[in-house]
Amino acid sequence: MARKAKKLPSAKHAFVELSRRGPHDVLHGDLALVGLPGIVCTPRTGTNLPAVVFGHGLLQPPRRYLALMRHLASWGIVVVSPATHRGPLASHRLYAEDMRTALDIAAGVRLGDGRISVDPTKLGAAGHAMGGGCAVLAAAEDPRIKAVATLAAAETLPSALDAAAKVKAPALHLAAGEDLLTPPVANAEPISRAWGGPVQMRTIKKATHLGFTEGVHWTQLLLHGKPEYHTQRIAKGLLTAFFLRALANDRRGDLLLNENIKGATIDQVNTHGKLAA
Repeated sequence: MARKAKKLPSAKHAFVELSRRGPHDVLHGDLALVGLPGIVCTPRTGTNLPAVVFGHGLLQPPRRYLALMRHLASWGIVVVSPATHRGPLASHRLYAEDMRTALDIAAGVRLGDGRISVDPTKLGAAGHAMGGGCAVLAAAEDPRIKAVATLAAAETLPSALDAAAKVKAPALHLAAGEDLLTPPVANAEPISRAWGGPVQMRTIKKATHLGFTEGVHWTQLLLHGKPEYHTQRIAKGLLTAFFLRALANDRRGDLLLNENIKGATIDQVNTHGKLAA
């Protein structure tokens, strides 16, 4: 009897794996206990872990991204998210500084019951909308940040577009194809073209501006869109692959980073370099 051929790994297989919950139990708590309002999510145990700071969108509380943060933590990544500058006149410059402070806390304080520590050479930044733009500002000022990911990134003041050219770390920018607040053509696309290091941009075709958030919030009456499971799942899979590769040299998501997946193809015009060589 002929042997059945072994199924080869594929980008789809990697996406299915990495968009599911990872192998670690997850803890989450109040970042204010160590000096800054916000949320921290960690694996239950682990030393010398990578850490990512996540910036919230305009008027959004960090809890609207809790599922994404818990997902990254389940794959062994500590995530901190400052809950400052949530008003309509938020300071982008000061919020970027708070994101850097959150990384200081993650890298300098034993988390949980003391069994969790972060490697200060494995730090990344990410964010949605305003928080994405502020992640770019933070990375331009902080060489410790080794990887940047944005979701529906928004231009900021000072300019994230100007700051992008200063960042040599690799970046993954996910734009929302139906975003009426931060349309890719005026935000994620020019930021990607200006990026100083390897960069990949993908547009999630049917996503809206708030598609990356979860739960119900009063801002859905003012801002465009609503939470979308498909959008959130793509973000979980791609950000997990990206940060595992960039911060932990974990290559299991390389195929996913190098190939298209349904609903989120690579924008070749606004991509240069390789995230997973």
